[in-house]
Amino acid sequence: MKRLFVLAIVMITIFLLNACSPQKNETKSEPPVRSTADTAAETKEGYSETMEYDFEQFSNVNITGIDIHSLDAEELAILYAQARYCQAMADADIDTMRELVSEDMLFTHMSGRQQTREKYFADVADGSLDYFTIGIADPVIKVDGDKAEITYTSVLNANAYGARGTYRMKGTHHYELRDGNWIAVNR
Repeated sequence: MKRLFVLAIVMITIFLLNACSPQKNETKSEPPVRSTADTAAETKEGYSETMEYDFEQFSNVNITGIDIHSLDAEELAILYAQARYCQAMADADIDTMRELVSEDMLFTHMSGRQQTREKYFADVADGSLDYFTIGIADPVIKVDGDKAEITYTSVLNANAYGARGTYRMKGTHHYELRDGNWIAVNR
């Protein structure tokens, strides 16, 4: 019964996070795919004329199934924000996570249990949720003005509440442009 409970918590957590994982002196199951993309951004409020996105810095994030050079500036910005968030999860970099996630964000587990941003971040900080690598597979990005979403399959190599494994699940993250930065928000 205890094993089933732990498995349920793990699945809930993974669903909640749906796309991130850190490395803590663990062997990676898949090497990360690294790409650097430069793009001339459209002149638009909140964007500079030229933006550079260095995806090589994300050593624990593997992006597959998309040609990042085919993305427009806004789509690239969303993918970059998601990859940056996933890397922060893998690094247990709570300061960066706070920067990328709205203060009122609620994380909902598969069981329906909800956590505030700070309670979720506390679980990452204390190692209850320990991400080794995170895959962002086959992302589809939609941008509509100052709102956006990214849907993809997360491939999480993690130890969640004591249950170690690699988990695949499809999910969507929502973003909102605030003060020139894309921030993860509730729908």
